[in-house]
Amino acid sequence: MNLSDSWTAGQQQIVRVSAAEAVFTAIRGAIEGGQLAVGSKLSSETALAAQYGVSRSVVREALRSCTALGLTETQTGKGTFVIASRAPGDLVLGRFSARSLMEARPHIEVPAAELAATRRSEEQLEQMRGIIAAMAGEDDPEIWVSLDGSFHAAIATASGNGVFERVVHDIRDAMVNQSETINLLTGRQQKSDDEHRLILDAIARGDTEAAGRAMAVHLRAVDAALTLIIGDTTA
Repeated sequence: MNLSDSWTAGQQQIVRVSAAEAVFTAIRGAIEGGQLAVGSKLSSETALAAQYGVSRSVVREALRSCTALGLTETQTGKGTFVIASRAPGDLVLGRFSARSLMEARPHIEVPAAELAATRRSEEQLEQMRGIIAAMAGEDDPEIWVSLDGSFHAAIATASGNGVFERVVHDIRDAMVNQSETINLLTGRQQKSDDEHRLILDAIARGDTEAAGRAMAVHLRAVDAALTLIIGDTTA
């Protein structure tokens, strides 16, 4: 082995990150490093987009994750301000915290998936298949997380239980925000696609036990990704 081979063998693999993740990491680093102090106002989306050489939609995605982590707050008509120098230990998802959401979802979505396996109509099944197909070919993270919310809502509707349907509808925005932030920080989109297909396959077969189990596996994986971001608050 020559010297160049020896040097190459010792290098770590380069991990690809999305533009939004790169912008988020830069802004978070500036906040946690003190370059952007608490109370300071961030540049406009247009200015940040020009600064980082990305689109405004990429900047918006990064800023939403900063807000979800509790680092920034966007005030309509005024701009985005730094409100904390460190993430507080949970994600802020509108009316609900991420931890509260994850404590509740298994009690709602697992039985909803089980019921959907025996109660779904062919029309509802085709709707879910269409959503999964659209997600598989979607590169825009914002569109993908909206489809993610639609898939979970479609399962709740197919369960035939009005309570499950209403609850999932009420928490849908928080679920979308959570999914967007988790995907940005942990790159779970492809894994989620695979888990969603297993849920759909079980529902299509009418396998109640498998549908509930697949949903439980998916939610545990989401919870594990969430714990990587905010830490274990049960310890």
